[in-house]
Amino acid sequence: MDPTDTAPDSWEQEDDVEATIDGQLDSAFTALNVKAKPFVPNVNAAEFVPIFATKAHSENLDSVVAVEKISTMEVSEIAAPLENGDAEMTTEEPWDQKEAEPNEEEPGGGSCGDRGLSGAATEEAAPEVMEEEEETPAPKVPPTQPDAPKKEHINVVFIGHVDAGKSTIGGQIMYLTGMVDKRTLEKYEREAKEKSRETWYLSWALDTNQEERDKGKTVEVGRAYFETDKKHFTILDAPGHKCFVPNMIGGASQADLAVLVISARKGEFETGFEKGGQTREHAMLAKTAGVKHLIVLVNKMDDPTVNWSLERYEECKEKLVPFLKKVGFNPKKDIHFMPCSGLTGANLKEPTDMCSWYTGLPFIPHLDNLPHLNRSSDGPVRLPIVDKYKDMGTVILGKLESGSISKAQQLVMMPNRHVVEVLSLLSDDVETDDASPGENLKLRLKGIEEEEILPGFILCNAENLCHTGRTFDAQIVIIEHKSIICPGYNAVLHIHTCIEEVQITAIICLVDKKTGDKSKTRPRFVKQDQVCIARLRTAGTICLETFKDFPQMGRFTLRDEGKTIAIGKVLKLVAERD
Repeated sequence: MDPTDTAPDSWEQEDDVEATIDGQLDSAFTALNVKAKPFVPNVNAAEFVPIFATKAHSENLDSVVAVEKISTMEVSEIAAPLENGDAEMTTEEPWDQKEAEPNEEEPGGGSCGDRGLSGAATEEAAPEVMEEEEETPAPKVPPTQPDAPKKEHINVVFIGHVDAGKSTIGGQIMYLTGMVDKRTLEKYEREAKEKSRETWYLSWALDTNQEERDKGKTVEVGRAYFETDKKHFTILDAPGHKCFVPNMIGGASQADLAVLVISARKGEFETGFEKGGQTREHAMLAKTAGVKHLIVLVNKMDDPTVNWSLERYEECKEKLVPFLKKVGFNPKKDIHFMPCSGLTGANLKEPTDMCSWYTGLPFIPHLDNLPHLNRSSDGPVRLPIVDKYKDMGTVILGKLESGSISKAQQLVMMPNRHVVEVLSLLSDDVETDDASPGENLKLRLKGIEEEEILPGFILCNAENLCHTGRTFDAQIVIIEHKSIICPGYNAVLHIHTCIEEVQITAIICLVDKKTGDKSKTRPRFVKQDQVCIARLRTAGTICLETFKDFPQMGRFTLRDEGKTIAIGKVLKLVAERD
């Protein structure tokens, strides 16, 4: 049998084998309380019978366990005083026993028994101490996080025509603010070069899907976040392709601020701005979704066809301003133009020498200096659900529109009226105990299955539930439709994060655009550029509020055949007739 697998014959042998530990023991013992009462063995204790005497066949196993117990006990003897200090020594009685045991272990069986028991006790106690030690660092990471909610939280959606450079600018911002390291970007650059797509590598920081990377087109709304000195930003990278406009509406509905990216390259700006181009549609949808402030980034200024030309910049500006004014943005207060290059990062964080005629702040400092948004955390809890999945329970994603949510809070999922409990709360992948309005959240819920949730459901507090229904009256502006719209017309309704089929059941009256007067007679149809009040009925029950009470849940768009046909606001909810 290998001598290291057996219990030692005498303590002296153990000293020789583990001289180094012995040296450490001496230094550890000097810190002990030497004035403690002397150890008095209990002579009336029951005789200790070793296990190996009764179970001879398990001799090897027991001896290994014995050696392990002795060695772990010695390590804990050294480690415990160093980690836990004097408080641990004074509370734990067996220390003086351990000090006396080296001399008295061999002669009496009783002390050996005591040693085995105390060894077992420390063996059980040590894992508990270790577990406590291992568990405490996990919550230690978030103490830096209370700073995160203190910074104002702003959601920025990047919108614009396909290939304008939205994902590239998003990736460049993440690199400039240190959210993506250089090594990762170099890896993306190598992979992009292999596919002969050298200029796409920055967009891969946000386009994580393989299909998106292969085609170079964003499909789903990409999410990322970055911080400046004053604010915490969530980037929502919306798809530019007209096939994925429903995804873009979902992204814009979560945003406080929109960045309209346009390409200054000859031909590209014109394509995006013509009828049917996404520059127009996205700007209009962003306004409908409740975005108040718009930053227009004139991208690709470093292109050889542009070469930071002031004339081209002014040309793009002149064409855009009248349209944005028509959509509802105030050119003086709500819109800010700035030139940049997403690929080189010029004028995103630092001013560039190439563009001496632009005197304003670069993009990131401009975001940092925006005025504060007015948000009230006193209102009712309203969290429209964007997405859901399973991960050790049911996880939902969404932006908290009003109210505040905390851990272990009881909420109600509408319209199904499921009572749920918040198990954990993540704001931009950082765990917090409570969240305030405007934050993009991941919630782990208890009391509901993932299959029972659909995007468009709303989390509310039990005291103030949101309204649900199928029939409502709304004011609608017909934006683009070739023929007339009559009662019985079907379309797809996009309201907050909900997508539902809807039918116009009746047209109540026409509204004069200039005066706001309502027509006395009921019209038989409406056509393009007209404003009307109509009654709509959805295929299923949805959550909604009137625009007057809660604007975020009272504005909507109607789409049909891949085009945005109308925008509108909910005026009145109509009770169902049973």
